[in-house]
Amino acid sequence: MNRLFAFILTAMLISNATPAKAVEVQEIVSPTGIKALLVEDHANPIIAFRIAFRGGSALDPDGVEGLANMVSGLIDEGAGDMDSQAFQGQLEDLSIRLSFSSGMDTFRGTLTTLSQNKAEAFQMLRLALTEPRFDDEPVERIRSQILANLRQKSQDPDSIAGEALFRKLFTGHAYAKASDGTTESVSAITAGAMRDFVSRRFARNNLYIGVTGDITASELKQVLDDIFGGLPEQSGAWALPQADASLDGTVYVTDLAVPQSAVIFAQQGLDRAHPDFYAAYVLNYVLGGGGLTSRLYNEVREKRGLAYSAYSYLSPYDHAALIVGGAGTANERVPETISVIRDQWRLAASNGLSTTELENAKTYLTGSYPLRFSSNGAIANMLLGIQMEDLGSTYFERRNSYIEQVTLADVNRVARQLLNPDSLTFVVVGQPAGLDDSQ
Repeated sequence: MNRLFAFILTAMLISNATPAKAVEVQEIVSPTGIKALLVEDHANPIIAFRIAFRGGSALDPDGVEGLANMVSGLIDEGAGDMDSQAFQGQLEDLSIRLSFSSGMDTFRGTLTTLSQNKAEAFQMLRLALTEPRFDDEPVERIRSQILANLRQKSQDPDSIAGEALFRKLFTGHAYAKASDGTTESVSAITAGAMRDFVSRRFARNNLYIGVTGDITASELKQVLDDIFGGLPEQSGAWALPQADASLDGTVYVTDLAVPQSAVIFAQQGLDRAHPDFYAAYVLNYVLGGGGLTSRLYNEVREKRGLAYSAYSYLSPYDHAALIVGGAGTANERVPETISVIRDQWRLAASNGLSTTELENAKTYLTGSYPLRFSSNGAIANMLLGIQMEDLGSTYFERRNSYIEQVTLADVNRVARQLLNPDSLTFVVVGQPAGLDDSQ
């Protein structure tokens, strides 16, 4: 990174957050019909692009799990007439940040560039999406890195617990697959499979774009066609069924010789579009999402010293919705930790929240929202989210009103209907005292 870019980026990060109400979101449509959301910000000469294609690692074919992840590591390792060294060298010389990642439901791209290098940056994003090379040297180098990461994860209790939870919950569904793949599946991925992935999955009908920074609406309209106009109109056909999570209150134990067990748990959640989502959001903040102020943290950490942290969060996927949480605790105290978590679930379901808890949660959730608008990249990411969840271009203005409208009756009704301590399903990785598998 050159000094100019580093200076400008640092200035942006330490600047005051932009209030949500001051952010003007523009709906942009290119001459050929490509859509994007734009927030102009000409205070700094930086442009942030965030893109996403619907459909992620859950669509990896059997036997080549980890395909989406491997593609994400390789499409910026040479494209067009530039091999890996030339492509990466130009990114470095021009201080262009370009990277890709995959999740279960999406494949994402990130581009950040100085305005003075925007033409070259946009060209490199276009090449990465439409003409990736997948040459032998970078393919084997990235494959080796992924395999090394898989070996490291195989000894990490938290990673083991997370993957085990999804295997248990979604047996027989694509969500049970290991997103990063296995040693066997990653070793089997070919350049041909990755080229097929690109040709079938990168298309205009499942593309979402968020842009923030030093670019005008008229400029962006043409840029959209320049970058994405060469993509196919339609992606290859695909579909995933709704996933019915197996949530029966079982505690699954994976033996690993470590002094502290990783504990992760889940129960049924709410879809992002559910009318009670914001009530559940407020409820979860009080229960386990509020960090040092949450009930789980107070009961598990502060009162009993069972774990360094205890938390929960809403996790709505495209085809399933969960409430997920976790803690790390000494092996001999795992049963007590699980018992306390279930007790807090039961107490919230039966007694609900207090007026003070509700008001404190709403004050924090509305007051902290402007802090999310901390950089062009953060805003561009949020623009992606409101498109993919179909929240509308005025969501930034309306969001806090959804929190403010949550009443005590709403949140306590949702607590009664949603929280089910008997369905909390746990995965414990370690050597917990007094617990065997499937208790």
